[in-house]
Amino acid sequence: MTIDTIAAWHQLVANQDVRGLGRILADNATFHSPIVHAPQVGKAITQRYLAAAFGVFFNQSFRYVREIVGERDAVLEFLVEIEGITVNGVDMIKWDDEGRIVEFKVMLRPLKGVNLIHQKMAAMLQAMQ
Repeated sequence: MTIDTIAAWHQLVANQDVRGLGRILADNATFHSPIVHAPQVGKAITQRYLAAAFGVFFNQSFRYVREIVGERDAVLEFLVEIEGITVNGVDMIKWDDEGRIVEFKVMLRPLKGVNLIHQKMAAMLQAMQ
């Protein structure tokens, strides 16, 4: 059964369903962080980074403001306010034939927001160990 990847992603975000990430990630999933230079390869590490992002990004102000969706990939632009700083970013998502995410890339702006996210994600990932 093929997953409707973007609908499933939006459902996970709306419900803050970190556990559901395992259902939509491919075993060979790769996460590209705006902070970490090297791609993070594998389902477990991708799930870990996305779970941390759930804790950092998905507050009451988070919203997707634009979507560009293709046959097997999408770009979702978002806005979120964290500690008085408006962070603008995009989630670039690519999936396989079954609809499982094989690549998740996050890009952020402005620099002040990138620095804040760096601090928050580092703390969240440290707390998850």
